[in-house]
Amino acid sequence: MSLIAYDPVGHAELLTHYCLSAAPGERLLVAGSTSALDLLTEINRAMLRAGAYPALRLSYPGQDDDLAALASGAVLDTVHPADLADMRGMDGSLRILTPELGTGERGAGPSADPQRRARLLASRSELAAIRGSKKWSLTLYPTPYAAQQAGMSLPEFQDFVMRAMFLDRPDPVAAWGEVRATQARLIERLSRADVVRIEAPGTDLTLRVGGRTWANSDGKRNMPSGEVFTGPQEDSAEGVVTFSVPAAYQGVMVRGARLEFQAGQVVSARADEGEATLLAALDTDPGARFLGELGIGTNYGIQRPSGNILFDEKIGGTVHMALGRSYPETGGLNVSAIHWDLIADLRRGGRLTLDGELWQENGQFI
Repeated sequence: MSLIAYDPVGHAELLTHYCLSAAPGERLLVAGSTSALDLLTEINRAMLRAGAYPALRLSYPGQDDDLAALASGAVLDTVHPADLADMRGMDGSLRILTPELGTGERGAGPSADPQRRARLLASRSELAAIRGSKKWSLTLYPTPYAAQQAGMSLPEFQDFVMRAMFLDRPDPVAAWGEVRATQARLIERLSRADVVRIEAPGTDLTLRVGGRTWANSDGKRNMPSGEVFTGPQEDSAEGVVTFSVPAAYQGVMVRGARLEFQAGQVVSARADEGEATLLAALDTDPGARFLGELGIGTNYGIQRPSGNILFDEKIGGTVHMALGRSYPETGGLNVSAIHWDLIADLRRGGRLTLDGELWQENGQFI
């Protein structure tokens, strides 16, 4: 099977028309690194053709690293009122993830400790809340570093990204419609559940989801996608969970994270690698120790972790839980500056039960 070359035009069209549904007169924020300039150019052109007002916000690789390391206390801990006003004036936003080497790995510029990174993220909580109150979408640009993280060559990773977004198909929008229909059937059962129990090696955790709304993630907000998710009752998490899939936070990879919950709150945490980053994230603010999301991956086309959360949390047979901010549309009430997804693989020895009824075993729905 030949590899599919990355197509920034097709990617931009899908983002503009399917994900954001750009309409005439709308002012839409488009934020991304100069590393993705070819994609940003095509997004700008597609939005202009749609009659929208694209507002491009370009950053250089490592810009947030420099901000976290060099900013004075006032700049680190506050967002300028003009930036808040600017976001309030947007009708929606699109963010392009461009995985890059961290400051220390590049060998240039100062590095920031995890506490300063946590302070920077905490300062942006109001900005994130404003952005989240409007339509938004998130995608990834296939960088050489992202390919390296995934253990692939750049052409292989570009092929992986194109297929994950269904851009290898004649009608990607129709393909995402099929995902929506499949996930609607899962949600029909989940909506009748109250207690969810997650079991796997190193994991035995219960959550309550009664009265909460399950969302059908069909590629509108995350491109690619393939998950159903909700906001668990904030005080309901009880037990332990081991996150067997590595997950990056603020550019640092965390492996083997293990959390213990009592009455919804993390009371103990450790990690095989990146423990200082895990602990700093939990100390960002009071809400960072509670779960804002429970998600169930449904995309069986993504078979192995790539080192990037946008893909890894969608793997069919996994669950992910986000520390921090809830999505209000799910009924979740948790407030935090962070929303960090951590993934547990249930494909070997894992079980999901709903009110005591076995619903998924070894990653397969019963």
